[in-house]
Amino acid sequence: MPNFSLSDAVFEGACAHFATPFHLYDEAGLRRNARALNAAFAWCEDFQEYFAVKALPNPAILRILKEEGCGVDCSSETELMLAEACGFRGRDIMFSANAMPPQEFDYARRLSAYVNLDDISHIDLLEKHGGIPETVCCRYNPGGDFMIGNTIMGNPSESKYGFTYDQLREGLSRLKAMGARRFGIHAFLSSNTVDNGYYPALAKILFTCGRDLAAETGLELAFINLSGGVGIPYRPDQETTDIMAVGEGVRRVYEEIFPQGGVAIKTELGRWMTGPIGWLVTHATHHKDIYRHYIGLDACAANLMRPAMYGAYHHITVCGKRDWPCDHVYDITGSLCENNDKFAVERALPRIDEGDIVVIHDTGAHGHSMGYNYNGRLRSAEVLYREDGAYQLIRRAETNQDYFATLDIDPAAAELGLKE
Repeated sequence: MPNFSLSDAVFEGACAHFATPFHLYDEAGLRRNARALNAAFAWCEDFQEYFAVKALPNPAILRILKEEGCGVDCSSETELMLAEACGFRGRDIMFSANAMPPQEFDYARRLSAYVNLDDISHIDLLEKHGGIPETVCCRYNPGGDFMIGNTIMGNPSESKYGFTYDQLREGLSRLKAMGARRFGIHAFLSSNTVDNGYYPALAKILFTCGRDLAAETGLELAFINLSGGVGIPYRPDQETTDIMAVGEGVRRVYEEIFPQGGVAIKTELGRWMTGPIGWLVTHATHHKDIYRHYIGLDACAANLMRPAMYGAYHHITVCGKRDWPCDHVYDITGSLCENNDKFAVERALPRIDEGDIVVIHDTGAHGHSMGYNYNGRLRSAEVLYREDGAYQLIRRAETNQDYFATLDIDPAAAELGLKE
């Protein structure tokens, strides 16, 4: 079913305070998700969620997650900077990146973060930039197809990420000679999977891999990082992931392979944590009838690029019209000079009038963070709907001055009011 965890009155109240478009996030829902995940893995003595900062890089969100006991997964220098500014440090940070500039290793090591190496060549790079820590993580790519039962869930052999098994054996042996004493294993083999069997199947691969590599190299297996991939039901007819069943499935595999325990588990559930607790709130501004019926919004792909980028589905509702018949068929569009700037194509919806509040669901992960400035369109504000019912602006909307700020080296910038 569509995510109706917030009433239309909440979106209408937000529109009374802030100009659309903006992304709205639900603090209570975020805390519920964090607590549900911790409950699902409570059987593991050493479990921690490392929220993928790239999904929703906002300090207000990160501070809430820190209060709920989460760490952060960072994949760039700026994400490390954001994590540090929010009080994360040391083992509460996982630095997972690929083809990164060498100075990013230096920064991660200064923060005493876990470093998750993506390639065997990064071993020498890390030695020169920050040094080899006692505990290091490596990313595994098993190749071939990743399957659950008879269903192909992903194609690791086509992925740019990770070591082969032979490279892991060689790399960990080299790391041991350089001073490493413990290691972790990480892999990401499928994206946005609502099948409850995904994490247990991935766990079996990683648990077995880690156990065998520990025996072959003499290094201690410190942790398994199951990464992300646990999905959310973007479409109304999709099942919702049962996180308790997921945790129980992983527990059974864990006890089979590690009967004595002692191996920590880490996750990086960006989409599952924040995707369903975010909405893009907009107004309908145009109505056009040619070969199709179009509704133009004051938002565009600059605010949410997933539908334009790869045809991703996001549910759409109209405030005050949830119970109206969906007897009109529209393309819901933005204002970019790109024909793929559409939030929905031939979608059955209630009649939409100019001025209606249109709500696009499940935008809390990879929504605002993937925004861009094509056509000079500006990225929107972010608003937190707090547990006490108040609204808090947690990122202001961009201004024209923000857009032109990096042109301050050009004499014409003075004409744009950028220089004193």
